[in-house]
Amino acid sequence: MASEGGEIPAAPGVYRFSDATGRILYVGKAVNLRQRLANYFQPLRSLHERTRHMVLSASKVEWTVVGSDVEALQLEYTWIKEFAPPYNVKFRDDKSYPYMAVTLADEAPRVMVTRNHRIPGARYFGPYPKVWAVRETIDLMIRAFPIRTCSDSSYKRAMQTGRPCFPGQIGRCGGPCSHQVTIEEHREIVDQFVAFMASHDRSVIGLLQREMKEAAEAFEYERAAKIRDRIQALENVLEKSAVVLPDGVEVDVFGIESDELAAAVQQFVVRGGRVRGVRSWVVDKELDISAGELVESVIETAYETEPPPREIIVPVLPDDAPALEQWLADRRERGECA
Repeated sequence: MASEGGEIPAAPGVYRFSDATGRILYVGKAVNLRQRLANYFQPLRSLHERTRHMVLSASKVEWTVVGSDVEALQLEYTWIKEFAPPYNVKFRDDKSYPYMAVTLADEAPRVMVTRNHRIPGARYFGPYPKVWAVRETIDLMIRAFPIRTCSDSSYKRAMQTGRPCFPGQIGRCGGPCSHQVTIEEHREIVDQFVAFMASHDRSVIGLLQREMKEAAEAFEYERAAKIRDRIQALENVLEKSAVVLPDGVEVDVFGIESDELAAAVQQFVVRGGRVRGVRSWVVDKELDISAGELVESVIETAYETEPPPREIIVPVLPDDAPALEQWLADRRERGECA
């Protein structure tokens, strides 16, 4: 195996092993390139079996010096995504999880189940472990905050013809297309829907209880009954969201269990102190990597498609945790989606 670039510098950077055909086998980063790469040039018998196999398969190692640990992490991330090296950590379960989305950019916002993370102006809630879990939550929420659920084509047809959309006819759509509310009134309900999903604030239930009492005292029993049903729907939503931390806490919690060959990862999305979503992966480990390196790969994968929260709890901190924190802060600030 040959190296390129002359004497290995004692500086932060990113290195990559490649075989005789030029295929990139492995990409890694280091605070000190010379020190890290020296680990690969030990007697073969002292290397882990899979690391030894990678080294024997490689014909060349190249490195790029960068200005900081954060730059090293960013370049490593970019190269892993570009080259998909076979010896880097691989996530077997890369399925897209379902989310609840509210299309706030629409004239009459719609709530729906989706796996598409790029709807312009949409507000997302989740991820949910199964599609049925999203649908169940939507069913409960529209009983409390009846907003539009029909398709864009149904909405357009209903607004042009003056005839309610089909979901509106059967009480399953509360948009202006049901001809029960105006566009302005519907927007207010949408705002309430989003605010409750974002906070799960029980004060909303208190306000509805007072409104229900006032309606009953005014002998408006039908209105009071509708408010009662809304309260029950919100109580059901809260019951289905496990309270694990104090109100107002927004954090992602990662659990990782691993052996020599693989790791199981669970991500719990906690918003307003409640578990709002769960994701899971199975990770193949082609090389013998530390727990900190595994955590770093998991975190980078978890936030490929959405900005991270301000607090993340992991089993072990990576060696270069400050660089990873800066990388996460940059993505959060830009709301970046890879």
